[in-house]
Amino acid sequence: MGKKNKDQDKGSEAGVGLGLGGILKGLGDIFEKLNELGETGREMSKTGEIRGSGKDVKGIYGFTVKVGLGEDKPRIEPFGNIRKDAKSGRTVVHEMREPVVDVFEEQDHVLVVAEMPGVSADDVQLAVEDDLLTISAERGDKKYRKEVLLPAGFAREKMQVSCNNGVVEIKCAK
Repeated sequence: MGKKNKDQDKGSEAGVGLGLGGILKGLGDIFEKLNELGETGREMSKTGEIRGSGKDVKGIYGFTVKVGLGEDKPRIEPFGNIRKDAKSGRTVVHEMREPVVDVFEEQDHVLVVAEMPGVSADDVQLAVEDDLLTISAERGDKKYRKEVLLPAGFAREKMQVSCNNGVVEIKCAK
């Protein structure tokens, strides 16, 4: 075949321009960290970006692995806009990104924290049906959507939204 570009097998810190070798090396590093997580009960998050030859194709992928947080086995939560198409089985880049979300149950409220870089509190829209919260936001080319299962049902009127540096906090009063 042709010569390999010397950067093809090296992964960059930001995950931009990763070749197959870089992606596989990154996955190997992640599996090593899983053993450490099992012993410490911590959380790990990994993210990256894939760009096509044109400006129009941009994929964000990542996942968070949570271990030992009151559960028997690790919980893996994917995020980004790269998903497997259910019909064709092919991997596709969607326009809508799925943000990283954490839910914290406090004494007098439930706090939902979502990472949505590039949006403000005014861009965030909430929809609630029983204990299912749907968070969506759009600003420019940044479009986010995530369904979050809450520990109980909450009224939309009892939810307050704030945003600071791309971190959206939704406080659900009990």
